[in-house]
Amino acid sequence: MATRYPDVPERRLTVDDLENTPDDGRRYELADGRLHVSPVPKPLHTRVAYRLGFHLGNHASDDLEIGEGPGVVLGGDPGKHRIPDLAVFDQEPPEEGYYTVPPLLAVEIVSPESVLRDNHTKRYEYAAFGIPSYWIINPHPDKPGIIEFRLVDGAYEEVGQTQDEELFETELPFPVKFVPHWLVASGPWRTNLGGPEAP
Repeated sequence: MATRYPDVPERRLTVDDLENTPDDGRRYELADGRLHVSPVPKPLHTRVAYRLGFHLGNHASDDLEIGEGPGVVLGGDPGKHRIPDLAVFDQEPPEEGYYTVPPLLAVEIVSPESVLRDNHTKRYEYAAFGIPSYWIINPHPDKPGIIEFRLVDGAYEEVGQTQDEELFETELPFPVKFVPHWLVASGPWRTNLGGPEAP
């Protein structure tokens, strides 16, 4: 008769454990000490991230840092580690390790496997961490769009949705505007991403 041993609780992982994850293009995040692995981003996802980061960088002041895929430790808890697709910080990158302060803005670009996580889990985590602005980008080629949330009394409130060829405009974390269509479309996106020029 085999000896039965009691179940040993699974160890809670921390950011120190991420030092040994493979450099394979996937994203390794931690939610309360549990590992979440996202697949390598699809080409359309990387197109949106590059174009939006490029555009934000052109409009941000020199004291702001635009990060693509920065690691962030939430609330000082080493078991809570997220990697927003884009983020805007008002401080220099850490010399080692990950950011430990809330960015001014976190952006997630939705993929089929991240819909629930981006719209629910991360939305609550980012609000609890005190990130003032949160954008969710839907990169669907036929109808790309953005939902903008702002932190009010510790929770996010939706302040607007913009789709396709409509012009998205916001003042936070700094004044910027863009047309979601040109985040995904082929053609002269550099010329058209910011919308029509004022006469």
